[in-house]
Amino acid sequence: MIKWLRSSNISGLLLAIIRVYLGILWLMSGIEKVGGFTAEKFIAAAIKNPVVGPTGHSVYGWFTSILESFVAPNIGIFNFLVAWGEVFIGLGLIFGAFTTAATFFALMMNFSYLLAGSISVNPQYIFLEFIVIIAGYNAGKIGLDRFIIPFIREKVPFLKNSVEGY
Repeated sequence: MIKWLRSSNISGLLLAIIRVYLGILWLMSGIEKVGGFTAEKFIAAAIKNPVVGPTGHSVYGWFTSILESFVAPNIGIFNFLVAWGEVFIGLGLIFGAFTTAATFFALMMNFSYLLAGSISVNPQYIFLEFIVIIAGYNAGKIGLDRFIIPFIREKVPFLKNSVEGY
């Protein structure tokens, strides 16, 4: 299955459809947030009511500590990063530009939302994003990565090894 995802032209087409679908969802979500978004209430709720396990104890206490000691005091930075991060993830996925990087950051955001206790669409996105990230270069081949990755491999010697498996 992985070999097919990484090399088949048919999988490349299916991956492009999945990638553009996810990209549109991320872009729309980000555009809604640009200019007027604040995660303050979301973060406060995640700190006050952390995810608990069957014993009633916090399951991700380490993440709650990060939210409390780092994210909450720097909420302005995180408001900016979330809104614009979603926009750039969306654009990267729609245009197939730096697809693996965009998908990595999308996964990072989805898992952060889950760790904070928000189920929402995150499991669906994670499932589709894992398919895209496993496919590597083939996921962006019907997109700008068709030109970007060969250029990087040829013209940027110090990055050559970092995109070999891409």
